[in-house]
Amino acid sequence: MVLFSLFSWWPILRGLVIAFQKTNFITTSWVGIENFERVLADPLLGQALENTALYTGLALVIGFPVPIFLAVLLAEMRRARGISSFLVFLPTVIPPVVSILLWQVFYDPGPDGLFNSILATVGVDPLPWLQSPSSAMLSIVLVATWGAAGSTTIIYLATVLSIDSQLYEAAEIDGAGIFRRIWHITLPQMRGTILLLLLLQLIGTFQVFTEPFLLTGGGPNNSTLTLLMLIYRYAFIYGNFGQAAALSLMLAAALSVFAAIYLWLSRKWSK
Repeated sequence: MVLFSLFSWWPILRGLVIAFQKTNFITTSWVGIENFERVLADPLLGQALENTALYTGLALVIGFPVPIFLAVLLAEMRRARGISSFLVFLPTVIPPVVSILLWQVFYDPGPDGLFNSILATVGVDPLPWLQSPSSAMLSIVLVATWGAAGSTTIIYLATVLSIDSQLYEAAEIDGAGIFRRIWHITLPQMRGTILLLLLLQLIGTFQVFTEPFLLTGGGPNNSTLTLLMLIYRYAFIYGNFGQAAALSLMLAAALSVFAAIYLWLSRKWSK
């Protein structure tokens, strides 16, 4: 508890104080809500919020159903489930920075890039995966989905395997096919886990940083600039630690309110 308080709660409380200060950690002065006013007046805030919302939406559409599908598929396998689970989980074992640098090679915009080489075999011209504002965010979502789906799949798989087998046996006796068993038994029995992981994914995607920071640096033309990247710029590029703390505090407050509403709604849905 002492270590947890020292390395988790104390930085949170210290950040709360810094949000109302102008400081370089040598000299400090109180500025009240001036940091919040400057952040709200920053034209990049709206773009960062829009980009983060776009990333979250794409991650939900692409990344959220993939682990559920993989877990159900693995559960239906009678053979090679162990090796298949290992292969699904393998991207999670690779350090994030290493996997992102690997994907940079895949996304090479030249004709010799891996993905562009594959497209060339079917007569498609090379695509600027990370260099175009229209495709950069989608490319980042694919990388994040590849890296995070494995651990979520294992959690879903454990949930599926814990479902009472008598439910499936009764459904088979009644003539239910695989898709009806999945729809009427598997998914309803996974509801609690799905709701919890959905909340965790929403909170996690709003705090995305590593992928856009390493793949695009927020470009091109700030089209992949996220809220956490803007916080990083305030603190470590502009030296405005107070504004960084202020934006962090606003993001934490917004996510806390969202989480409280979500948990309240999920309790009603569960009943």
